[in-house]
Amino acid sequence: MSPNTPATTRATTTGTPVTTTGTRVTTSVVELAALLRSELPPVLLDVRWALGDPHGRAHYAAGHIPGAVYVDLDTELAAPPSAEGGRHPLPALTDLQAAARRWGVREGRPVVVYDDLGNTAAARAWWLLRYAGVAEVTLLDGALGAWRAAGLELESGVPGAPAPGDVVLRAGGLPVTDADGAAELALTGLLLDARAAERYRGEVEPVDPRAGHIPGAVSAPTGENLTADGTFRSPEELRERFTAKGAGEAERVGVYCGSGVTAAHQIAALALAGFEATLFPGSWSAWSADPVRPAVRGGRP
Repeated sequence: MSPNTPATTRATTTGTPVTTTGTRVTTSVVELAALLRSELPPVLLDVRWALGDPHGRAHYAAGHIPGAVYVDLDTELAAPPSAEGGRHPLPALTDLQAAARRWGVREGRPVVVYDDLGNTAAARAWWLLRYAGVAEVTLLDGALGAWRAAGLELESGVPGAPAPGDVVLRAGGLPVTDADGAAELALTGLLLDARAAERYRGEVEPVDPRAGHIPGAVSAPTGENLTADGTFRSPEELRERFTAKGAGEAERVGVYCGSGVTAAHQIAALALAGFEATLFPGSWSAWSADPVRPAVRGGRP
């Protein structure tokens, strides 16, 4: 079995792993370059986004992988923000399908997504398309930085719209939960907090209503999924990392972050490690906006 076609592992109540075949999570730069030269190249999506940086489209125009289509995370990969849904609620399936067709996504054609931030934003598109039933969607391992490091070509400007796609999306391909479900997961399973450790501890909170973390959640910063060059750590290293957090013994694993974006990256890393995980899309932005929900500060769950 390839490292990119991991076994998806669930644990029974006794901690015994139950394994089923998973799907490919990443595509290497070498593989992508070959695919783009093939008769049927993949749909290539550029999800240039970072918290506090509204200039993703300009960054894309300045230089992107040839053939890539720009995807706006705030407007195409999320519904409008709300107190209940958080800063990046899941988009309506009809809206996501319309966007995917604008990007040129077609039935049976693979999709590769990337950003310029270690795939911490691109993973949102990866997760949404997997959730909506697109089986062949992968992350470019190392993101745009790996493409640059390989000395491969970039193009500038904003190309014309691609030929419209015909993909039909259906929800339910990946598990999701709400705030009540996240609270229950923290008590009976394993709930991972993918934010930076200082936000988990409540020492800083730059964007959301309150500082701290969900009671019972375990700190697992997304950045620790990556090596220094921005590629994912090996499946063995990731499995060791998440097993140390309790994933090997938990019956169910859930993930949240600030607004459901970098948590998707954590789910990709968990998939590489062989674990299936549930996303809490509202994440801390929704939890902290509800005054009834408790918040914990400090380094302990």
